[in-house]
Amino acid sequence: MEIRGEIKAAVLEVLKSLNVDEKEIIFSSDLSHADFSTNVAMTTFHKLKEKFKNPLELAEYIANQLQKKVPNIDKIEALAPGFINFFLSREYLISQLDHIASSKNYGIGSSLKSQKIMLEFADPNPFKEFHIGHLRNIALGESFARLMEFQGAELLRANYQGDVGMHVAKAIYGIYHLPLTIDDFKKLKHEGKIKSLGKAYATGAKAYEEDEKAKKEIAEINLKLYAGSDPDLNKLWEEGRKWSLEHFEGIYKRLGTKYDKYYFESQTAEPGRKIVLANIDNGIFEKHEGAMVFRGNHTRVFVTSEDLPAGRQGYATYEAKDLALAKLKYEDFKYDSSIVITASEQEPYFKVVLEAMEKVLPELAKKTTHYAFGFVNLKDGKMSSRSGNVVAGEWLLNEARKRLKSQFKRMDEETLEKVAVGAVKYSMLKFSRKSDITFSFEESISLEGNSGPYIQYTYARTRSVLAKITNSKSQIPNKSKIQNTKLEKEELLVLRLLIQFPEIVKDAQENFSPNTLANYLFELSQAFNNFYQKHKVVGSEKEEFRLELASGVGQILSTGLYLLGIEAPQKM
Repeated sequence: MEIRGEIKAAVLEVLKSLNVDEKEIIFSSDLSHADFSTNVAMTTFHKLKEKFKNPLELAEYIANQLQKKVPNIDKIEALAPGFINFFLSREYLISQLDHIASSKNYGIGSSLKSQKIMLEFADPNPFKEFHIGHLRNIALGESFARLMEFQGAELLRANYQGDVGMHVAKAIYGIYHLPLTIDDFKKLKHEGKIKSLGKAYATGAKAYEEDEKAKKEIAEINLKLYAGSDPDLNKLWEEGRKWSLEHFEGIYKRLGTKYDKYYFESQTAEPGRKIVLANIDNGIFEKHEGAMVFRGNHTRVFVTSEDLPAGRQGYATYEAKDLALAKLKYEDFKYDSSIVITASEQEPYFKVVLEAMEKVLPELAKKTTHYAFGFVNLKDGKMSSRSGNVVAGEWLLNEARKRLKSQFKRMDEETLEKVAVGAVKYSMLKFSRKSDITFSFEESISLEGNSGPYIQYTYARTRSVLAKITNSKSQIPNKSKIQNTKLEKEELLVLRLLIQFPEIVKDAQENFSPNTLANYLFELSQAFNNFYQKHKVVGSEKEEFRLELASGVGQILSTGLYLLGIEAPQKM
């Protein structure tokens, strides 16, 4: 059992002796106050008013009872108005260092062992740009996936892409109205095709909103695509879809994400329509002006009113497709839970979809969770693929790399790529998931401050320190020497931070908060760099211990960066 678990068990035992049956205790880890702290005396005092005057008296009682019950604790103190602080012993901190430095899996957990989880994230739509919002989605998704795997989950990464729908019809309309013939468009190189697809979508979206004639043409294109009735149109759709998907694959590879399963709206459209039509008579869905609607948190159309060829009634909207998707996912992977990550603007949409799913697929609804993330804003306002001023994800990565290269001319190409991708991903992860963020090149590529490159540089520094000696596997002093070794405050802070790692990664996973881990890695990097600036390592009287400290920091930074989906370069 890890140290926090031991403390928790001991506190619960004391409370049980007072006839208080608590199941959960909240701990905080603010090192400016203590290694661990709990307010349990304040949260349980109302049950013990007859025995104690106030929460502080209860806290003092618990602290006294724990003095001899919890090993590896140097001090336990009670503070007003009722906090209990725990300070780990120096001997325990140092004894853990060798384990931390030598184990690539230090901090690995088992809270999700035997759990089968399907995680759907990124979800870019063919015929549209992979933009900066998708970058945040995929950065969050990949980190969350790794955090859950680190807790023992069997995880399947899924990607659901809208290859049919009005956005496709708008893009194809735009292709027909670009200052290029269709043949000229097909002759473009891959990069040119992708840029032209983005322009085509912007053209079609604008025409749809401003021109009634164009709106009707786009609606006709959409119906033809659903019906598959126009061979030339179908061929253009297939080619455009292929170009987009190939482009996305290159971005996924660059970002370090490999999907296990791909789903497409063209797969789910007809099954979704059938699910809705099968639930009309039972009143779950109802007819309204020719369409099929669901009246939940708010009313949404699940099947449109258009008449399709062969007597088919309407086509499935996104909502109906998501019902079919849930069923299809479960057929492929009997998951214990299914998680979907999207931008926060889709929260109202998913509330209604989950309400409908509770009616038609109740068991799958229980297993399904939607997580939202905030917008990525630009200095000139929110991006929009409709208006054509979208910031392409690939451009952002390339621009970060370009700016890094201009600043660090001696950095090799492989390292440049790792640092550029790390800079962009970290800038998306260091903020809380639900917060809106503004991307800044200046902050993201800096080797100072809370940035990915700063943490990568700190890791490279630990490797450089260890490279200075022939044998980097130094041994920490024996126990008798530990007791006589004086630790400088900078060394002690680094040790105390290292011990926090298992709880940090567990909290980051349980609360879907990679920012918790990101900011911890920044704090650890700061502490190590401060130690390194003030104290000699190689050639010092405590060389063995300090080398082991550098090795431990490097191991935690490497593991932590991996869990964020960021590579740790050996040199910078």
